[in-house]
Amino acid sequence: MPSMLERSTGATRRTRTPLNRTQIVGFWGAWAGWTLDGMDSFIYALVLAPALTELLPKSGYAATPANVGLAGSILFALFLVGWGLSFIWGPLADRFGRTKVLAATIFTFAIFTGLAATSHTVWELGIYRFLAGVGIGGEWALAGTYVAEAWPEDRRKMGAGYLQTGYYAGFFIAAALNYTIGATFGWRAMFLVGIVPVIVSIVVLLRVKETEKWQKVEATVVKQASSLRSIFSAQYRRRTIVATVLLTVAIIGLWAGAVYEPSAVIQLATKAGMTKADASRMASIATGLLSIGTIIGCLALPPMAERIGRKLTLAVYFVGMAVSIALAFGWAFYLENGLVPFIALLVVLGFFGGNFALFSLWLPEQFETRVRATAFAFCTSIGRFFGAIVNFGIGAMVLHMKTLGVPIALTAIAFVIGLAVIPFAPETKGQDLPN
Repeated sequence: MPSMLERSTGATRRTRTPLNRTQIVGFWGAWAGWTLDGMDSFIYALVLAPALTELLPKSGYAATPANVGLAGSILFALFLVGWGLSFIWGPLADRFGRTKVLAATIFTFAIFTGLAATSHTVWELGIYRFLAGVGIGGEWALAGTYVAEAWPEDRRKMGAGYLQTGYYAGFFIAAALNYTIGATFGWRAMFLVGIVPVIVSIVVLLRVKETEKWQKVEATVVKQASSLRSIFSAQYRRRTIVATVLLTVAIIGLWAGAVYEPSAVIQLATKAGMTKADASRMASIATGLLSIGTIIGCLALPPMAERIGRKLTLAVYFVGMAVSIALAFGWAFYLENGLVPFIALLVVLGFFGGNFALFSLWLPEQFETRVRATAFAFCTSIGRFFGAIVNFGIGAMVLHMKTLGVPIALTAIAFVIGLAVIPFAPETKGQDLPN
């Protein structure tokens, strides 16, 4: 006969709902798409300097460091504008289903990333990156919506953390590819690798089943007001605006800290006496460490959000981002021997960069199934427009100040704004996903 302690332990032991085959296959399809999305978006940061060094003269411009920096900022701004336009995928997913549109987003960014390898001028590269951005921006919204709806209630929070690791695993893969393929075959080969996700899109389309939650509301969606209009109704207006502002803050920090990181490491490594090839490899190693830090941050976030709430968790991560960006780019970058402390701070920055996992968990909890994909896509996309403006401003400041560190360090101010906005967001800790 079991003792009282054994009976008590058994009664309080938590058992998780097992995942069925459909939920497992669906998750890995969404995760793989998000991983390749991260790989694709970070390829550009890694090959920025060599690609523009080759293409600028063919476009009628000298490949000076200043021109490379300015052109890189303009092209990246175009990429973010394309990402901003990806909100169009949300209403499509609410109307036609998650899996079909998810496959379409993956196919779109893969094709145009592959075409970037054929670029003969800066303008061609800019067009391909713009169109790839449209596809990349939609993948996160649909993958996050799919996992939230497909996984059982007691597992979907951790599922959001698992899903978000994919994007940074993509950073790691991009760094590894740059260390091997990029260093050996050049930037065009890196873009060609980006066509691999086409296979994933086919698998998603053929093997991943639609979520039951979406199927239940499919018959009534056409009778409702448009989903885009609904997220600005009295019911959702405040949530939509607050979430968009918070995501804008996170996006500014992500791109400031991550996209300019390879260039900063290369400068520090060169300053330390490394050759150009070794400096490029050091940038790949630093990116890998940044990615590992972010993956850990993504996995640590859901349990924290369940314990202390969504709002306080985001505040902790925002403070961490502000401090690490300011120290990395405003202090370590200017040290005489700053490479090691800079990379150490990148790991910390990476951990708190896992704040994006909270949005994969939190956004689906704030909106009903009939508008969930639209709200997710809108909130995660609109911030890209502001990110593009900030990115262009950073490029102009770098050109004017002739330094990379200070302009990026100043983006830490965005997180102060974010901390002031967090109190206006709803707290959904302990609430089930709305139908």
